[in-house]
Amino acid sequence: MRQKDETKEIAIREAALEMIVKEGFKGTSMQKLAKKANVSPATIYLYFKNREDLLNSVYLDVRQQTNEAALVGFDSSMPFREGLKVLWLNRYRYFTEHPLHFFFLEQFLNSPLVESAARMEDKAFKRPLQQFAANAFKRGEIVKIPFEVYWPIAFSPLYQMLRFRLHPNIHLEKQPVITEQKVLQTLELVVKALQA
Repeated sequence: MRQKDETKEIAIREAALEMIVKEGFKGTSMQKLAKKANVSPATIYLYFKNREDLLNSVYLDVRQQTNEAALVGFDSSMPFREGLKVLWLNRYRYFTEHPLHFFFLEQFLNSPLVESAARMEDKAFKRPLQQFAANAFKRGEIVKIPFEVYWPIAFSPLYQMLRFRLHPNIHLEKQPVITEQKVLQTLELVVKALQA
């Protein structure tokens, strides 16, 4: 039996990530992937059971990296404005440095594949975020609203700004200049909206 080589597995994952972002799921065949990763198609199956296993694995890996980056310096007991600022800046900086991860997650989260992958995802990441919101509600820092209403208000503006930054000319005639200062300006409006 052939031994596994971690560098080959990483090359396969990275090639899959780049192909999915550039060519979509349909354009990512195992043959093309093998060629891009500089391995034989049989080598891919040494590391992954099938195409779905590979895609789920790439998703779970990217998701874990982005979640870990989001929580750096964050504590669920922080005051609301301070904690949300940490979460926003961590995500903004991470995705600005790793745009392929942003584009990949955008595609994956809007595909039917996400249903099976989400069941395998480590739910530990969500707990401090839920506790953070619960603490803010309890302290009266923000209005008491259902979590499914709170979440899009708290984070959707950040993701739209990332789309503007990473997708030149998307939605707008002129390419917007998205800076950390503009992100923080938007954050202040979000905090005010949640305090209303």
